[in-house]
Amino acid sequence: METLLFLGTSLGFGAFSGLNLYLATFMTGLAIRFHFIEIHEHLHQLDVLASPWIIGTSGVIAVIELFADKIPGFDSLWDSIHTFIRPVGAIAVSLGGIGTVTPEFSVLAALLTGTASLTTHTAKMGTRLVANASPEPISNFVLSTTEDVVVGTGILLLLKYPFVTAGVCFLALIGLWVIIPKIFRKVGGVFKALKAKFSGKKAVPVE
Repeated sequence: METLLFLGTSLGFGAFSGLNLYLATFMTGLAIRFHFIEIHEHLHQLDVLASPWIIGTSGVIAVIELFADKIPGFDSLWDSIHTFIRPVGAIAVSLGGIGTVTPEFSVLAALLTGTASLTTHTAKMGTRLVANASPEPISNFVLSTTEDVVVGTGILLLLKYPFVTAGVCFLALIGLWVIIPKIFRKVGGVFKALKAKFSGKKAVPVE
């Protein structure tokens, strides 16, 4: 049961880290250190994330991302830079916090965390590229704020109700695997429209 708990927690943490690795790490450490909630009895191995060094470092970068993620255009550049940072960072944090498990389950936890993180990161990056094609800046702010709320709330729920939250994350990931190709077809249409605009040709709209 504990092994399944660790794997579910790894998947959930990876999903939230794909949206905002620093906020997910910061909220986890903060919640544990200051007892915001009563975490699941078998997740106390995550106490390592309550280190002042980890809370302080992740908190500072989370604040930087809080602003960087809301600037149209710059948010996509930030996402591109974090294409490898978020999944790799999520794996490192997950493996550092799940405690001592067998090598096989360490590999499984790493695969689940990395896959979940890369999935949500890819969906976020594609959505932002589409949003940046719009001339108004409000959509970026709304998307970023929504992501922050999802990560902050989701992490707290994951710590208290890991099985339920992991199950919801798993279903959400399945949905994203269906949606992501459509998002990037839309991204392709945006780039074609921009190319047509500068070349003077009429672009064919993408459904």
